[in-house]
Amino acid sequence: MELVTDRLVLRDYRPGDLRAAHRFTSDPESVRFVTWGPNTLDQTRMFLQVWLEEQEAAPRTGFTLAVTEPGGETFGSVGIYRDGPHHAEMGLSVRRDRWGQGYATEAAAALLGFGFDELGLRRVWATCRPDNVASRRVLEKIGMSVEGRLRDHVLLRGTWQDSVLYAALTPYR
Repeated sequence: MELVTDRLVLRDYRPGDLRAAHRFTSDPESVRFVTWGPNTLDQTRMFLQVWLEEQEAAPRTGFTLAVTEPGGETFGSVGIYRDGPHHAEMGLSVRRDRWGQGYATEAAAALLGFGFDELGLRRVWATCRPDNVASRRVLEKIGMSVEGRLRDHVLLRGTWQDSVLYAALTPYR
């Protein structure tokens, strides 16, 4: 599975992506707003194994894709996961040295388009922490709208945290 944008290739993970994936899954700042990490190498190895196994599922309901530049190493991850026949959740993570360059927005837009165009989804949703301004901007730039606030939604490093719920509906009604 591969999606190509102007600057990026979003592709299925490969066993050789372990070290590159570990660079962003182990960085405390890169994972500050997510419920996992910072990962040990063994934890990243387990993540990679799950990502590889999801590629073999039939029917495939999860698509965790490596974010790369053409011919370059993995520097992030995007994923879309069906939670029913017409709906899916999406998420993304990009290595800190690639922040502020539009890569997250470009990757997220491609993934959202894949959800609508290829998977035939009606609704795609995402959550992020209220203080994660960068992720909120990305979700808004790709056309998602705030649907509400989920109180005490996730346990993040021992503290219950709220989430902001975003969603987009298919343009093909």
